[in-house]
Amino acid sequence: MDIPRTKKSSHRKKIRYVAYGLGLLACVALVTYGLSRLKPASASVDRSTILVDTVRRGSMLRQVRGAGALVTEQVRLIPAPVEGRVERILVEPGQQVRPGTLIAELVNPQLLQEATDIEYQIKAAEADYTNLRVRLDSEKMAQEAGTATIQSEYSQARLQLDTDEELAREGLIPALNLKLSRVRVQELANRLNIERQRLSIGTQSTRAQLASQQTRIEQLRALSALRRTEVASLRVLAGTSGVLQQVAVEVGQQVTPGMNLARVVDPSSLKAELKIEQTQAKDITLGQRATIDTRNGTVVGRVARIDPSIKDGTVTVDVALEGTLPQGARPDLSVDGIVELERLSDVLYVRRPSFGQGQSTVGMFKLEDGGKSAVRTQVRLGRGSVTAIEVLDGLREGDEVIVSDTSAWDKHDRIVLK
Repeated sequence: MDIPRTKKSSHRKKIRYVAYGLGLLACVALVTYGLSRLKPASASVDRSTILVDTVRRGSMLRQVRGAGALVTEQVRLIPAPVEGRVERILVEPGQQVRPGTLIAELVNPQLLQEATDIEYQIKAAEADYTNLRVRLDSEKMAQEAGTATIQSEYSQARLQLDTDEELAREGLIPALNLKLSRVRVQELANRLNIERQRLSIGTQSTRAQLASQQTRIEQLRALSALRRTEVASLRVLAGTSGVLQQVAVEVGQQVTPGMNLARVVDPSSLKAELKIEQTQAKDITLGQRATIDTRNGTVVGRVARIDPSIKDGTVTVDVALEGTLPQGARPDLSVDGIVELERLSDVLYVRRPSFGQGQSTVGMFKLEDGGKSAVRTQVRLGRGSVTAIEVLDGLREGDEVIVSDTSAWDKHDRIVLK
């Protein structure tokens, strides 16, 4: 038998459903709040996968490290002296050379032809000089003969004038004859003076013409010597003792004057050229001690030069080597270098962590409970070195800390070691 529902029972049922819903929401809120208050579980780390170091107190040697290469201090570049084509290359890179060692031969037919032409021009100029001298000597002799003739006529006219003057005093000749004799002497005297001047000028002209021709000959001889030098330079010589490091041309290649043909270096005069990060190079000064590792031995040196410019975030530092070079040391050999900056006394220090830089504050895991766990601790670091770094605050002598990479546990303040 069906029982009809009343409006009152339906209303109570709705109220009951609402109460259940509110209660469920309250339970969810309480659970969420409780979960948010829970701390993350500690990470479990295998002890063999981490690197631990002990904080120590004492003296710490500050150093900076940089990679680089050995470079020679004495480099001779051999340029092409003239234009030409490479005919032969007689020495290969790596061989020992001396000043007279023939490295390569060039050919230039035009240059050879010019040198030959200048030799013939010199011979022609010398022949012209001889011909000019003979001609000028002949003209000089003719001039001297003319002057001698006038000199003779002048002397005769003087004798005639003396005779006429004597006869005129005795009244034996008319006065007109005496005047004519005097005019004749004066005329010949003027002509003799002019001829003597012409002879003097002719002598000077002869000297000038011969000097001009001689200058042309000397000019041609100088040009010939230059061409002979250029022809000789087609045989490219080393010019110095050392090792041929590079030949920059190939057989058959056309070269122009000044083009680099080869490079000779002195392997006994090497220096180390290190690239130091600009943040670490600020404390480097001239004269600081350095150790260069050639991977076949080490050699000591001193900082000799610091490049004032920065390239690709690094500073170039030259180290002058003082000790005996290890076996196999040669130009362009890759090396590692350590420069000693200073020695700090009575400081707290620890092995340099992989994640920390000098003059910064970092979170480091300090071991607790006999090494069973580690807690993140804020540590203020000071001056750094290659393998160690100064501890200013946050750790004490004897503390053990993890110095290997801990980035995997950045979300944890505690880890468990097993």
